[in-house]
Amino acid sequence: MKMFGRHRWLWGSLLSVVVLLVGAGGWVVYQNEYDLTEERVTVTGGKQPLQGVLARPAGGHGPYGLVVFVHGDGPVDATHDTFYRPVWEAMAKAGYASLSWDKPGVNNAPGNWLDQSMQDRADETLAAIRWAKAQPGIDPDRIGLWGASQAGWVMPKAARQSPDVSFVIAVAPAVNWLQQGRYNLLAELKQRHASPEETAAAVARSDRNQAALRTGATFEQYRAAGGVTEGLTPERWAFNKRNYPSDATEDLAALRIPVQLILGGRDVNVDSDDTEAGYRRTITTPGLLRVQRFQDSTHTMVSEDVEHSALRSTVLAIAAPRSLFTPGYLDSIRDFLTSLDHRKG
Repeated sequence: MKMFGRHRWLWGSLLSVVVLLVGAGGWVVYQNEYDLTEERVTVTGGKQPLQGVLARPAGGHGPYGLVVFVHGDGPVDATHDTFYRPVWEAMAKAGYASLSWDKPGVNNAPGNWLDQSMQDRADETLAAIRWAKAQPGIDPDRIGLWGASQAGWVMPKAARQSPDVSFVIAVAPAVNWLQQGRYNLLAELKQRHASPEETAAAVARSDRNQAALRTGATFEQYRAAGGVTEGLTPERWAFNKRNYPSDATEDLAALRIPVQLILGGRDVNVDSDDTEAGYRRTITTPGLLRVQRFQDSTHTMVSEDVEHSALRSTVLAIAAPRSLFTPGYLDSIRDFLTSLDHRKG
């Protein structure tokens, strides 16, 4: 009887574990399902075809407004490794579809994103808008841009050059390329409690880097002159040399459309204070600029404890991807888009 009771306890325990695992698996599946209808598309009309995803609200027929996604730096794919989907869903709740694409060269897409200037990226964005205007279920009068970080030099340029852009959502953008780089350097040194000597040496290296960019030095010339090339490729050097003069001031000053500026209070990549001041100084038409700060957010709109913990960020990304973001961030985007339609109404 004791042996039978032990076996029954063991089977009961195993059954409980199985139920927990099945339940956890079901929860993960549920958390990674979105109220979206996604379609793989090929965006044509630009320098090269773009491999994209068009995500529409589920269960409807439109016409929907459209948010065109403009990536930040790096080799980003259309979903940003699924990171965009909670944002797309928030936009869908406001009645907007989303369009995003693999950067050139990513996932075997034609081209190479490192060959692009910010103007090239703006041209690419405007080509995508022209393509989207002809798609069924898309309202051509309600098309705008969402972009993060480096997109801050692309979106104002695109919006200035085309009346098809009716709004901009800018997440953690900078205004001046070189100022952003210097802020990032100093903020990261401060974060890791670098000594005064280490800080001075890092600033001197940065000064040499900027001087070489200004003189148009090639990668080989920069390296031969003692420039630090760790983690730097000739392609990346050419990209930096092409784009380091970027400054969004003039393009921002020309905007006459609603702009939502979203900033993080713990951003070590971009100086949120400088960005907010720059946007307020240049976008002066009353009612056009909406600034929202999330004080506990980093550059990626997640909290520091999530960003600095690989375990926690991985668990959240798998089990509760919407919870990766700072509370209120997704709602702020939905509310902004809803307010645009009320404004038109």
